[in-house]
Amino acid sequence: MKKGLLIVYSGLSGVGKGTILEKLMPMKELNLAYSVSMTTRQPRPGEKEGVNYFFVSKKRFVEAVKNGELLEHARFVDNDYGTPKEYVERMREEGKNVILEIEIRGAKQIMEKCPDALSIYIVPPSIEELERRLRERSSEDEQTIMKRIAKAKRELKETDMYEHIVCNDDLDKAVEEVRQIILDEMNK
Repeated sequence: MKKGLLIVYSGLSGVGKGTILEKLMPMKELNLAYSVSMTTRQPRPGEKEGVNYFFVSKKRFVEAVKNGELLEHARFVDNDYGTPKEYVERMREEGKNVILEIEIRGAKQIMEKCPDALSIYIVPPSIEELERRLRERSSEDEQTIMKRIAKAKRELKETDMYEHIVCNDDLDKAVEEVRQIILDEMNK
């Protein structure tokens, strides 16, 4: 059995990464497995333990880092995030294409350790549109939104390390573009 791909999938907060991923996951031809990350942040309404994230205490997260249980880890807007190593490797050995939805610092760690990883970065049509989307989802206070916008401006300068940049100006078009990138890599 052919080992599955490792797909590093990133983008600015509020850009629509999750929405694109929701449309990609059921596509059987992509054979995707979502890598559930560990985080110290509180769940948002509707998020489920073990589905969206493994929600853990700061103490448990530090323990996981110390024990080498994470492929990568990073702090983002006052919370910690990391990718459990064992889950990712098991899925890839089963032939699944594992998609890691991670932020840019974690992505750098993965790309250094796994140079064969496929990397895709989702961008908004503009910073103004990104700010509108963040406000529309009404899940964060003004201070957090402003932190995310400031971080977005810095992060956009680092996207050249990704193989593929996809603009989410039209959802269906962005979904199809990411789908085709994955299919092309599977057929190499």
